[in-house]
Amino acid sequence: MPDNLRPKCQWVLGMSLYLVGAFSPSVCAQQTKPAPHDSIVSDAGGSPGNEACAPCHADVYRSYVQTAMAQASGLAVQNLIAGDFQHAPSGVHYRVYASQSEAWLSFERIGDPLVRGTRKLLYFIGSGRRGRTYLFSVDGFFFESPINWYAQKRLWDMAPAFQSAQQIPLSLPASPSCLACHTSNMQTPAPGTENKYSLPPFAHAGITCERCHGPATGRALSGSGVINPAKLPPARRDAICMQCHLEGNVAIEQPGKHLYDFQPGTDLSEYVRYYVFADDGTRSLRAVSQSEALASSVCKRKAGDAMSCTSCHDPHSSPSADGAISFYRTKCLACHGAPFGARHHPDKPDCRPCHMPPVTSADVAHTQATDHRILRIPIPAMPPQQPNPLGLRRLVRFPPVKNEEDMRDLALAWESLAEGGMRFAIPEAEARLRKAVLATPGDPAVLTAWGYIEQLHGKRTEARKNYQRALEIDPLSNSAAINLGVIEAQEEHVDRAISLWRQAFERAPAKSAVGLNLARVSCSIGQFDQARTYTLRVLEFNPDLPEAKKLLRELSADRPSCATR
Repeated sequence: MPDNLRPKCQWVLGMSLYLVGAFSPSVCAQQTKPAPHDSIVSDAGGSPGNEACAPCHADVYRSYVQTAMAQASGLAVQNLIAGDFQHAPSGVHYRVYASQSEAWLSFERIGDPLVRGTRKLLYFIGSGRRGRTYLFSVDGFFFESPINWYAQKRLWDMAPAFQSAQQIPLSLPASPSCLACHTSNMQTPAPGTENKYSLPPFAHAGITCERCHGPATGRALSGSGVINPAKLPPARRDAICMQCHLEGNVAIEQPGKHLYDFQPGTDLSEYVRYYVFADDGTRSLRAVSQSEALASSVCKRKAGDAMSCTSCHDPHSSPSADGAISFYRTKCLACHGAPFGARHHPDKPDCRPCHMPPVTSADVAHTQATDHRILRIPIPAMPPQQPNPLGLRRLVRFPPVKNEEDMRDLALAWESLAEGGMRFAIPEAEARLRKAVLATPGDPAVLTAWGYIEQLHGKRTEARKNYQRALEIDPLSNSAAINLGVIEAQEEHVDRAISLWRQAFERAPAKSAVGLNLARVSCSIGQFDQARTYTLRVLEFNPDLPEAKKLLRELSADRPSCATR
């Protein structure tokens, strides 16, 4: 078909702001006891897990395995919370159940044959004290269940941000950062992928001793190489907790580094840097914002480096419900003194309800988090605020760093916010990326981000050069490949667009926008069978996507046609 006769299609950028597949955002619980052994695999690749420490630290081992950290993940069938859930906005009925010693998720919408199926649940994430989700795998790609168990309300509901979704979200990637904080000795994802692992994706259930005390090499097992966090410099001591209890408004991984590469005793900022909004006036707290909240407390500001998470928490044990009041009061009086305790509400020994009350999470539904700001007078939580339309917010590093140039990271932080839908961040990202791309011309992340900004402004030639340069440095950059493919398709270079999208789609088959782009361009050049194959692949990962279902119907007609938007 001549180029000038090819149907015009509106191609979709690979950035999340423009994904075709992006969604707007009766229970019987039965929980078994945690498995006695933390190993997920028989050969954990030289990582012995908690049980290697038990012979010398029997009491610590026995108390630690009962903590939420030790029970943060595991085999789904060993710790199954069964239940049924009908989601009204989407009309989908979900069920979590056990069958023949396996855990399963079923989903069904009456009258829609494409939205009916099952997924075998392989692992759970979350101790179940605040919540739990389950993981399943499709062709080696791991995903989170679309429904979560919310323990504090004792109910099933959609995953965070999907309570009002009209379609079933079955393509939520199990991100490396999720596995890094809930499992131990996780695998590195397959090259170019976000969530493809060989079975199993991690060696040990929960958080093992190595997460805080360093790899259990032969030297460590002899006792000579074990890291004692309390003896580390304050910043590196605190980093051990921050690796999982610091979220920030945005996190930027360093070139060639990932959060899961972090080892106790090293500098967390060498792997990932966190940015928070300064002076935004919000009183809402995220579910994982303990580090930011504690830093703002008067207690921490006055105590400085002398205070850390372990000033109040024993990572090796959790106080019982009956003993928690006296346990935490003792922690408070260690600083405030017994005389203060004798005169400050002696009839109310529990300090927490007034000074560290549970506050509704700003980012996870049905969940409350302890307010680590340790306020003298509690302030009621406010709903999340809308971004300042004038762009008057400032992004700052957390923990604060003095006199350090972070042009690259701050630029990428603003671009990440812009990509996530905060349009007020676009001019901030553009101004900083313009300088960052000159300062770091060989950084594929910066090149891709700057190409994205230029593409938004219709500067295809400039954007193309940046994407091509990024792919020369990192041939597995999916964002660069997807967005360069958009430019090629817009300029009628169909073969180039197909080549770029096909490789990215193989590495990220849950990116429905890419699969639909492939299907549409194949259809536009008369390759109807290939278009159907791509559409079915999209539906394999995202069976409730309206655009894909519509396209499949049109491609299955006696005279196939191409759906355009």
